[in-house]
Amino acid sequence: MANEFSGKIVVVAGGSGGIGRAIAAGFAAEGAQTVVTAHAHADAASDLGGDGSWLRPDVCVGDLRQEDGCKAVFDFVAQRYGRCDILVNAAGATRAGAFLEQSSQDWQDGFALKFFGCVNLCRLFWPLLKAGKGHVVNIIGGAARTPDFGFLVGGSVNAAMHNFTKGLSGLGKVDGVNVNAILPGLIETPRIEQLFTQRAAASGRSIEEVRAEQIAKDGLSRLGQPEDVAGLALFLCSERARHIQGTAIAVDGGGTPGVY
Repeated sequence: MANEFSGKIVVVAGGSGGIGRAIAAGFAAEGAQTVVTAHAHADAASDLGGDGSWLRPDVCVGDLRQEDGCKAVFDFVAQRYGRCDILVNAAGATRAGAFLEQSSQDWQDGFALKFFGCVNLCRLFWPLLKAGKGHVVNIIGGAARTPDFGFLVGGSVNAAMHNFTKGLSGLGKVDGVNVNAILPGLIETPRIEQLFTQRAAASGRSIEEVRAEQIAKDGLSRLGQPEDVAGLALFLCSERARHIQGTAIAVDGGGTPGVY
């Protein structure tokens, strides 16, 4: 796919770290101009220029939990480029924990960033995506399909985002915008270490015990890498994937136990 995305404008919400950063780097390597969002100024995004042959990304700082923060990202892209070809929603880090010990704020924060941030960005960017017959990829998570009483906030947020993505894909059929989702499993990022820490605190076990249990539970040979998710994101935004619409694909090493 060498330079397949040359000249494209790609917005990656949550692109300064983890899976989002790998996706932004993948698009940049294929010639895209990337715009990554970060809650605070992120030097981590500064080296997405690779060996100097890639276009340096724009870093747009804003709080996507607030509609004004989403609007600031949109205004930045609209004023600088006047277009958006691809929107990837990868922001959000919902908390694991014991249900009876989690606060209302945990629930509100979980929905505010991952769900409403995605909804607001999709709504704002939709006219540009429609004009360019673009793509939306929402990075959700396996808990959308597999409930877990130790991850009720995340599972609920993911399920809502999953439903939203499928519904939005119907509008995408009308407007010529491809809308799909990726459901990552256990991916080796600082985020997964945070989740292991939260689960350990809630269960009274060590982080190492929780890690081993999760890997064994899913029957995995290894944790996934951010690049495993990025490769699929790039494919879903390619012309070869135009007939894939409203689909959620798991990247979890086969860890999802159910049919769907």
